[in-house]
Amino acid sequence: MFDLTDRISAFEILGRFLGQYEKERDDKDLEKLNQYFLEDLHRNIQQAGIYNNWFTVNNVKFALQQWSEALTRQQLENWTQRYPADHFEQDSPKTIAIIMAGNIPMVGFHDLLSVLLSGHKALVKPSGDDEILIPFITQVLVAIDRRFAPFISFSEGKLTDFDAVIATGSDNSSRYFDYYFGKYPHIIRKNRTSAAILNGEESEEELMELSNDIFRYFGLGCRSVSKLYLPQGFDLDRLFKAFFHQKEVVDNKKYGNNYDYNRAIYMMERHSFLENGFMILKESEDLHSPASVVYYEYYQSPDELKEKLSGLTEKLQCVVGRPGIVATEINFGQAQNPQLWDYADKVDTLKFLRTV
Repeated sequence: MFDLTDRISAFEILGRFLGQYEKERDDKDLEKLNQYFLEDLHRNIQQAGIYNNWFTVNNVKFALQQWSEALTRQQLENWTQRYPADHFEQDSPKTIAIIMAGNIPMVGFHDLLSVLLSGHKALVKPSGDDEILIPFITQVLVAIDRRFAPFISFSEGKLTDFDAVIATGSDNSSRYFDYYFGKYPHIIRKNRTSAAILNGEESEEELMELSNDIFRYFGLGCRSVSKLYLPQGFDLDRLFKAFFHQKEVVDNKKYGNNYDYNRAIYMMERHSFLENGFMILKESEDLHSPASVVYYEYYQSPDELKEKLSGLTEKLQCVVGRPGIVATEINFGQAQNPQLWDYADKVDTLKFLRTV
């Protein structure tokens, strides 16, 4: 019998393994895994960045560390105990097709984790931008517990023989997903981004933490802050000062090219903007800013802003800031540290998997 307790134990060991990128742990449970996979872990961290230049070593290591901290027995049990025990036992496991995005490292892993903990089978179609990390991690998981082997498969071509779909992509790809997969039980995710609300009383430390919400993963994640809501009269120089320690982002070739391109376009089109050599601040009512650009918008009163945000719930993944404007605000610096139960698009994946 392969029950939830066994599955949690396997993922807990996987979490400990993923936290070893700096040095090997003195952990007997990992001795055999390290013998076969530790060198591959280090190599794949490097290879991921060669294959996709957005996946820098620092960003891949950050993603691995976040998952290492999430995959503890306590965290996994805190998550799964929110549901009835029979939620995770399937008499007849279904095959769930998972179409993964590739904007940040391992972004599709939560869907894979959810499917496997639920007792279903995962048919994974990884993104072309993240073809190294996810397949490698599933190899390690199967080595930890061979009973996972028949529950994980990959598809490079057309998806066939599945019962439900979890697909993540852009607004454009979501229309494609709807057309082809709409007849199946599905979760289809579109473009989302995140915003931050400032009230003008933030400390320099809070603004420095905000810079992590903006620049981590070069701003490419759905939890990356691309829009700032500022009170009238806010001193924008405070942002440039607090963000200056992130200046090395422009050394990344892809980010630097985006910065140069956007700056040139704005200058040619005579747009008003501010820049400091590695980021651009531009006033706009739009939410989705291109890489290297952060949009900002002034608000007159908290009530006015609250009303505006109430109409953007389908476009915002999370809102960063001090509590007060919206009930779900996240502390500065925590946008890229979600809990296991912080579901993308606020759609409960485990609850969905129970219905297929």
